[in-house]
Parts: sequence; C-alpha cells; structure tokens
Amino acid sequence: MSDDIPSILSHVSIGTNDFDRAVAFYDLVMPTLGCRKIEDYPGAVCYGKRFPEFWVQVPIDGELAAVGNGTHIGFIAASKEAVDAFHAAALAAGGTDDGAPGPRPDYGAAYYGGFVRDPDGHKIEATYWDMTLNSPPP
Repeated sequence: MSDDIPSILSHVSIGTNDFDRAVAFYDLVMPTLGCRKIEDYPGAVCYGKRFPEFWVQVPIDGELAAVGNGTHIGFIAASKEAVDAFHAAALAAGGTDDGAPGPRPDYGAAYYGGFVRDPDGHKIEATYWDMTLNSPPP
C-alpha cells in the first residue's frame, strides 16, 4: 500500500429529504474547503477536490433519509481561516451552530475545529491540524 494515498476513505454519502435545499447548502459550504461539485445526477450530487469524496443524495431505497445518532463527518481544512469560513458559510446557508470554531484542547494542541448541523440535521465539521504544535493522535 502506498503512503501517497491522501485518505483511508473513498467517499461518504449522506441522505436528504430536500435535495434542492441540501445542494444549495453544500454548494456554498464546500468551496470554503477547496472542494467543487464533481458530479451531478438526478437526486445525487458529489463534491471533492480531485474525485468524488462527499455525496449528498435522496436515499436510493425511496425511504426517508434519517440522521445517524452519533455520526458526524469531519472535513480537513487548510487553515484556521478556512474552518472559520466553513462555519460562517454553513450558518449563512441555513445550518445551525453545533460548536463555534476554535481550539479543542481535549483533542490535542494541534486541533482547531468548527461544528454545524446541515439543514437535514447531519453533524458536519471542518478541522485544521496545526502540525507545528504537535502530531494528531495515533
């Protein structure tokens, strides 16, 4: 296995019950992290930097989407300013605050994050790791 692969994940998908609202939300939020819309299908859209990493879609089984209790998605930000921009864009686009941007000493000195709930209630986060302070947890 090569160490040059940037992540252990291929992609993550979340469901929505209001596709147009969700797309409008993520169209404003994802560029703060350097992401763009990569694919756009009826009922599904994906964002990423180079390949589809984050999908928002109407559930394929036709049932209502539900928020996972205890589930959240953490996106990597390039700077503290990007975390701040992510949080501000999410609130402006209809998200709700779930933890203002700032250091989280319990997660390590290098950790700076901001948490929001998207309009469907999914918990999302942007995190910046300041590697000049220390390494992330093993």
